[in-house]
Amino acid sequence: MSVWNPDNIRDVAESVGIANLNNDVADNLARDVEYRIAQVLEEALKFMRHGRRTVLTTQDISNALRVLDVEPLYGYESTRPLRFGEASLGPGQPLFYVEDEEVDFEKLINAPLPKIPREVTFTAHWLAVEGVQPSIPQNPTSAESRNLELVSKGPNANPTLAAMSGNQNVAVKPLVKHVLSKELQLYFEKVCNAFLDESSEEYRTSAYSSLREDPGLHQLVPYFVQFISEKVTHSLKDIFVLSQVMRMTEALILNKSLYVDPYVASLVPPVLTCLIGRQLGGNADLSEQFALRDFAASLIGLIAKKYSHASHTLKPRLARSCLKNFLDPAKPFGTHYGAIIGLHAVGGPDVVRELILPNLKPYEKLLRDAIAEDGPRRPEAEKVLGALLAVLSTLHEGRAHMANGHAAIVTDELREQLNEKVGELIAAKIAEAGDVQTAHAILGH
Repeated sequence: MSVWNPDNIRDVAESVGIANLNNDVADNLARDVEYRIAQVLEEALKFMRHGRRTVLTTQDISNALRVLDVEPLYGYESTRPLRFGEASLGPGQPLFYVEDEEVDFEKLINAPLPKIPREVTFTAHWLAVEGVQPSIPQNPTSAESRNLELVSKGPNANPTLAAMSGNQNVAVKPLVKHVLSKELQLYFEKVCNAFLDESSEEYRTSAYSSLREDPGLHQLVPYFVQFISEKVTHSLKDIFVLSQVMRMTEALILNKSLYVDPYVASLVPPVLTCLIGRQLGGNADLSEQFALRDFAASLIGLIAKKYSHASHTLKPRLARSCLKNFLDPAKPFGTHYGAIIGLHAVGGPDVVRELILPNLKPYEKLLRDAIAEDGPRRPEAEKVLGALLAVLSTLHEGRAHMANGHAAIVTDELREQLNEKVGELIAAKIAEAGDVQTAHAILGH
């Protein structure tokens, strides 16, 4: 027995021209109609539940019909619930219908036109390129980014750590809560004070040893990186501070327990500043300034060797920065010195052969004029000349020793060839030193 009335089946059959439908056929069709309606309702209820609604809509029925591969009903789509009215055709014969809303044409005509919808457009921009965020309107500015640094919060927060990112007077809620323990805050203060303590060499050595070897300092790495950057930015005239923060950088890199890879992009700028900066240490001795540049070059080489596997563009970017400063005649000789030893530290003899050697002939004239004028630039120019001879002497590394038959001294013919390749000044220095292997390596023999 079907819940669906078989008389409805007979009415539909008579409307399509089928009269005298068999009772068994009508019963079977009624049961099939009941099953199909239950199937549609079951699928429609799924759409309702997934839509997190409690009212079944005509859209749910249409979606259920599409899922069941049945052509949906048309003309019943509405965002509002339908209201059904009831009309009586006679005794016991009610007729249900959908009530239509009455529309006042005068109000409709006089109503203001709706705004024209904007066309759909799509734009794309880079959030970051190789870990570097481009300065475009869609990305936050450097000041906004600085305010979002993860700084300890709360009544026991370290004011030094807050001041490092400029948040001491700004109430900014960080994206991620990062609270340092009192022990780590105390350790950070002690280590930073020890590195900058000029009165005790033993104190500085202990801090360096601790930062280089102690495990469990992972939470402090971003704060040390920020400290290094701040000190280099604001202490360019203090050679002692610059030297000590470079030692701190070396300790962080050499600590095998620390994962410094995400912070390499932040460590490179202060090291490059100490390598190719214009004025370092103010009135400090020339030897101290160039010792700082030598140390920074060794750090650049260490960074390039240790972290180039994580970023395949690290070495090219370092070499590009150094080469740009080396080829700029407006830069002081101290910057040229740092660029030369930096290029060698990044890529070794191959970079010297490909980037420095082809540019030596025009650069040699600038160097020769500075040495000849016997002015204040001469000591720095002589340092640059020594750096050039030192990196050129590495060109024969890995090459086979000179075969029998080569002269043991730099002959006039060989010197003339060197003059054409690297200029008179450098050729004369190589000839005076009798460095035949370097001469042949320069000429590619």
